Amino acid sequence: MLYEVVKFAASPLAQVMCRPHITGAVNVPRKGPAILAANHLSVLDSFLLPALLPRHVTFVAKNEYFSGNPVSGWFMRLGGSLPIDRDSAHAAQTMLDSAADLLEQGELFGIHPEGTRSPDGRLYRGKIGVAWLALKTGAPVLPVALSGTEKVLPVGAKVPRPARIGIAIGAPLRFEGDHRNARDRRRVTDEIMAGIQKLSGQEYVPAYAASFKTSSGMS
Repeated sequence: MLYEVVKFAASPLAQVMCRPHITGAVNVPRKGPAILAANHLSVLDSFLLPALLPRHVTFVAKNEYFSGNPVSGWFMRLGGSLPIDRDSAHAAQTMLDSAADLLEQGELFGIHPEGTRSPDGRLYRGKIGVAWLALKTGAPVLPVALSGTEKVLPVGAKVPRPARIGIAIGAPLRFEGDHRNARDRRRVTDEIMAGIQKLSGQEYVPAYAASFKTSSGMS
């Protein structure tokens, strides 16, 4: 119920502030499970997609989004995002188990396979959790390319600002393989990232964004 109330209030605000251009919305199933796998440019990505799509979407978001910027924390809590401690393997698996339960109940689940925001606008290597979910549940994966969201709430900003964004949603991808097999998880993850890159046109970097940030001294 809270999600519907928040969405009712947030959707018009997102429309006015972001003037979104959405393509491929027809690819989002009207019912049944699906995984939205999106690139990650802004703290607000996990809020904007649920606000602008017609169906209820549960996103995963790192703990820092809840406890860092008060604006993003407020949005994450009201939007029903699942928090994740990126430094805890146990916490990550618990989140994936919760996401699998949602998918098996026929819900939509959103995830940023890069695991953190892109530090420079490029698309980075995906983490294998998204593949684990797809192979475990059999749910289709919809690649999603966001653009312009980093202008709505730039790094360091406290208050969102008007900026036009784009959302491109690709056709559903289905995969075969064993979720317990590391090679299958890596293969599927790479195929999902290729689908996102095809939509976004971003330069692809075959390294994890978190590792790049660490080596560059970025947060």
